[in-house]
Formats: sequence, C-alpha cells, structure tokens
Amino acid sequence: MLSIIGILTIGVIVALLISGRITPIVGLVLVPVIGALLTGFSVEAIGGFFNEGIDSVISVVIMFIFAILFFGIMQDTGLFDPFINRVISLTRGSVVAVAVGTVAIGAVTHLDGSGASTFLITIPALLPIYLKLGMSPYLLLLLVGLSASIMNMVPWAGPIGRAGAVLGVDPTELWRPLIPVQISAMVLLIGLAVFLGLREKKRIAKRGHDAADEVSEEVAATLDTADAEWKDEKDDLRRPKLIWLNALIAIAVVVTLVWGIIPSGFVFMIALSIALPLNYPKVDQQMDRIKTHAPNALMMGSIILAAGSFLGIMNGTGMLDAIAVDMVAILPAFIVPYLHVIMGVFGVPFDLILSTDAYYFALLPVVEQIVSANGIDSITAAYTMIIGNIIGTFVSPFSPALWLALGLAGLEMGKHIRYSFFWVWGFSIVLMGVAFLLGVI
Repeated sequence: MLSIIGILTIGVIVALLISGRITPIVGLVLVPVIGALLTGFSVEAIGGFFNEGIDSVISVVIMFIFAILFFGIMQDTGLFDPFINRVISLTRGSVVAVAVGTVAIGAVTHLDGSGASTFLITIPALLPIYLKLGMSPYLLLLLVGLSASIMNMVPWAGPIGRAGAVLGVDPTELWRPLIPVQISAMVLLIGLAVFLGLREKKRIAKRGHDAADEVSEEVAATLDTADAEWKDEKDDLRRPKLIWLNALIAIAVVVTLVWGIIPSGFVFMIALSIALPLNYPKVDQQMDRIKTHAPNALMMGSIILAAGSFLGIMNGTGMLDAIAVDMVAILPAFIVPYLHVIMGVFGVPFDLILSTDAYYFALLPVVEQIVSANGIDSITAAYTMIIGNIIGTFVSPFSPALWLALGLAGLEMGKHIRYSFFWVWGFSIVLMGVAFLLGVI
C-alpha cells in the first residue's frame, strides 16, 4: 500500500506539472501531504518530515538566491560585453566563424544560469548576422541551446541544485567533478559548430542568401526594436570603468567555489555584498538591482524549498524506499543495475514529456533508490541522469526561456524540435561516453 500511494503521489505531481495546471511549488507541497495523510501519518509527524526535508536543502536555497543576484548584477554592469562584441566583430562574413562564435557567446552569456537573459542577449546580437549570411536561424537556436545547456552544469543554474537537493549534497561539490566534462563538452561543441558551419556554407551556396522563408522582414524589424529597447534599458547600468575590478571579483568567486574552502552560499553572499555597493553606490540603485533580479532568485529558492518538503515527506514516510523495493522485485534482474544508464540515454527524449522539476524531483529519487540498493553509488547515478538529460534543456517545450527565444526569432517550436532534436540527443549520448572515459560515471 505504501508503494502504491507513493507511485500515485509522484504520478499526480508529474501529471499536474505536465498539464500546466499548477506551479511546481503547489504540486510539491500539497500532493505529498495528502499522500502522507492517506498512509496514516499524523499531521505532527508530517511536520517533522517537513523540517528534516527543509534542513537538507536550506544551504542550496541560500546559494541559489545569492548566486542569481550576483551574476545578474555582473550582467548589468556589462562585464561580458567586451568579449561578446569582440567575438561578433571577428565572426562577421564567415559562416563557420559565426557558428563557432555563437557557441562562445552562448557559453559566456549563460554564466548567470538564466536562459531568458542568454536568449535576450544572443538572439538580437546574432540573428541579423545569420540573416545577412543566409544562415538558418534554427542553427542559431541549436548552438546557443547546446552551449547554454553545457553551462547549465554550474551549481547555480538549476539542474545541479535540484540534484543536490535530492541527494542532500552541496551543489558545488557535485559540480567540481563535472568541470572536466564541461570543458570536454565545449571542445566537442566547437567541433560540431565547425561541422555544422561547413554544412550550412554548402547549403547557402546551393540555395543562395534568401532567408525570407524562415524569418520575415517584419520579424527582423521587431528584433531590431527589441534590441534597441534592451540596450537603452541596460546602458544606464553599465560600469565600463569598473570592468577589470568586476572581472577580478567574478574570477575570485569561481576560484573559491572550486577550492571549496568556504560554503558556496557564503561565497556569493560576500561577493554580492562587495559588488553591489561598488557598482551602485546609492541605496536606491542597490535596491532597484535586487528587485530586478529577486523574482528569478526567489522562484528558484521557493522551488527548492518545496522540493525539500516533498523529499522530506517521501523519505520520512518510507514511500520512496517502498517504491524502490517493489520496483526491484518487478524489473528484470539484469536491468536494475543499469537503470540509471538507461534513464540517462533517454534523458533528452524525457525532456519532451517531463518538465525539469518532474525529472529531478520525481524520477531521479526513485532511480537513485533502486540502483543504490544494488551497489551503485548515488552520485554516479545522479551524474549519469544529469549528463544524459541536461543537454536537452533548450529543446524542451517545458522550457519558458525557449519560448522566449522562439518569439524573439519568429520561429516555430515544431520546426526547432525537428531541426535540433537528434543533434542534441546524439550530443548527450556522446557526452555520457566522455564522462565514462573521464571516470565521472
């Protein structure tokens, strides 16, 4: 009965998230409470499970909130503008160079972990070049999406934080072994960009430079307007005279995180407390910057807290353990030790039917419980599922940032999925192989 109620609890959460009827917070909080009551636990006991769950994720919440605020302010100051402008100037006129430059710009702009800001910066800057050269805008979305997905492995971007909450591990500790994977992935992506650039160059030679069938003049005009508004809005926030000082702060943050001498949340607290008054001396300016970036920070923080409640109740009631035991009894014995690998291989297709929250908060805990009972390290299982899934972040219709990108570029979701899906899925499988060779999984 315990496992049946547990499966129903997870199934209802996944169904509600897929249907879009509720926010992740509502589903992760209310549904497990109802499930726990049905299993016979008292309200007092459920409160205890809640406290245990919250205690396990509070450090992750602190890191998320202050990391998002810090990197948002670094974007505001224009820290990455010189690099972006330089890459754009170097890539003009060469299809292959534009493709490679897209990868570099996508990686740098996604340092803050925000998909929305990544697309708001990259699409207005690069789409006019793509149109002028006759390159497919869908290639732009593919390359930026892959580049941003690789950068999504940083602990403040989302997936690693979710996995850390599930495992009760500091996201920064999860991230450090993934750094070689990220570096390898960027090298592979540059190679893929060269290949796709050469392929695009041949296509252009056959078809000519007419891209009117893909992006209309009206969309291009809208894009120019959006780009102008974006630049006007940000110009007052730029701090070009402080760029080297801001760069030193950002580098110090990353080095300290890798070093691991102090908690990651404290690192970002200190960095924010230095960067905010340094760049915006007036109190009203500081409050305005915090108010601007607070919605993203609080959204991620509240989702992680809700996930802590969910995991605390599911673990405290024993539902996760019961599901794992019964699944092991049902599944063929030869599959069980490799279940995490199977889930990782199909991680990108899962992006088409599951939201990120459903994948990490509903699927990962069950798989982790099953394989860990068969001698597989929990961290290994998590890495396999993360690497297999994270590359498909921006091919998923459940990604709000992707809808923003499609709107900016005037493209269609269906065509984007058809153009990008198999490249993305293939890349994720290759990257799992690289992670295996590196000893990460």
